[in-house]
Amino acid sequence: MNSAFRPLAGRRGLIVGVANEHSIAWGCARRAHGLGADLVLSCLNAKAAAVTAPLARQVGAPLLTCDVADADALSRMVGEAAQHLGGLDFVVHSIAWAPHDDLFGRVADSSAEGFAKAMQISCHSFAALARLAEPHMAAGGTLVTMSYLGAEEAVPHYGLMGPVKAALESMVRYLALELGPAGIRVHAVSPGPVPTRAASGLPDFDQLMAQARAQAPLRRLVTLDEIGDCVAFLVGPGATGMTGQTLYVDAGVHAVR
Repeated sequence: MNSAFRPLAGRRGLIVGVANEHSIAWGCARRAHGLGADLVLSCLNAKAAAVTAPLARQVGAPLLTCDVADADALSRMVGEAAQHLGGLDFVVHSIAWAPHDDLFGRVADSSAEGFAKAMQISCHSFAALARLAEPHMAAGGTLVTMSYLGAEEAVPHYGLMGPVKAALESMVRYLALELGPAGIRVHAVSPGPVPTRAASGLPDFDQLMAQARAQAPLRRLVTLDEIGDCVAFLVGPGATGMTGQTLYVDAGVHAVR
């Protein structure tokens, strides 16, 4: 890449949810770093850190551990990231989880406890991040989360995560409304299926990828770099007039279904 093309130079970002080299959060971190951003990364726990620490070193970023279901841990993570960077210009939230039985079963059969836990980790944690990041975005900033087409339409085998992602996309719009006066922009990015560790836990995920490849106008799946480039655009200087949107990075699948 041309070293002079660094539109994110001087921008400070926290990227939450790095799991391994196949995770969307890592694709975002790699591209943001390549475009000049200063970063802090987070992963779930010490076990995950053993895998993700070498990735963090590649982008010169401190690695924090945080279970977003723990409110105190979430607050500490944001505070430590902001202190290290001297403030925050963007936060990327790339976290999704649901209990195994609820994820693999029918939505009609989902447990109240499982649904609530999936909502807490996959959706409400984004609102919590927004609240915690806001004081550190004195000059404005950008919040980005990850969705999927199953938020908009019923996708076979996506199950409980569909309603959860639908709530997440709605949350994006409300956060955009509430935080806009502070100059904070909020977006969801909706990638096509990519073989991340989280996605591979979905029932018949290989079939889902094959269908997406066949239906996509581009006749292929998207890459982590392409997702990362979209996020880099949203947190960069070219998207300052945009907020409250869900942007698809899915080789066109959403347009033809």
